[in-house]
Amino acid sequence: MKRMNEDERESLARKSQADRVLERAASELEVLLKEASAALRPFPSFPNAFFTNAIECDPGPAGDPDRGCVVVGEDGELYELEFGVDHDAVELTGSWDPVTARKEEKRPLTLHPRDYVVYAYSGLMAVTEALLERAAEEGEES
Repeated sequence: MKRMNEDERESLARKSQADRVLERAASELEVLLKEASAALRPFPSFPNAFFTNAIECDPGPAGDPDRGCVVVGEDGELYELEFGVDHDAVELTGSWDPVTARKEEKRPLTLHPRDYVVYAYSGLMAVTEALLERAAEEGEES
């Protein structure tokens, strides 16, 4: 077994420290996102959704292009949102009612801290914007 030299130990120590910093940032963003989401009651409906209250987290080019629509739910958690047709409901009811046939599915995301930071920050900015818009609307009504 090869022994590590001093440069290799220092490199691994820096990587380990960077991993801890990233994990701490992700953890702190998670707390902030949950707090902001709790403050945004009632939580807004996702555009064109019938059943889903959520806000999109669009990190632009920093996001994973292979990942679908990532949203913040009312609980401050991140989800991948999918829209589709609930074929079982159509078959069960025997009709093509747009509401009954609509399938909206939020799947919880488990992300590496590096990816979580990107999406959680984007989500926090979107929730903060919604909170500021709501406060401005309430201020205009007063």
